Amino acid sequence: MTSPDVAAIATYLTAPPYHAEVTEALSALFFFAPPDARQPADHRRPFATLVISDDHDAASDLNRPGVFRLNIGVGRSTFQQLFAGEQPQAFTALDTLMPHPVYAGAHWVCVLNPSTATFDRLGPLLDEAYQMAKARLARKQTLG
Repeated sequence: MTSPDVAAIATYLTAPPYHAEVTEALSALFFFAPPDARQPADHRRPFATLVISDDHDAASDLNRPGVFRLNIGVGRSTFQQLFAGEQPQAFTALDTLMPHPVYAGAHWVCVLNPSTATFDRLGPLLDEAYQMAKARLARKQTLG
């Protein structure tokens, strides 16, 4: 199997079990937990994003041909377990899980052009991010 591209990852995230709602803006795709009709996408936080240009930041040099970045928002403890204080030397390495170059403080991780094997290992991180997004929506519904 070839490495997943932007279209394959988008298809994966919008299919079961995630059924993510996707919004496109500034050369990026934003994936949201299934919506509550009272919470439009611009009032929710995505659980994952796919970025294909340097429109958002230039740290990963996404203007290279065919390079994209998958970003996933995980919980604090998962983030700490993954990186335990390490600092990546560069944010331009392909197929390497690393802290997000801008949103690491909010516990976002990223990988540029994940291989099939790397993408398969991201399943638990995507599950966690999705469950966190669903829980945020449930809290907002409860609070009204």
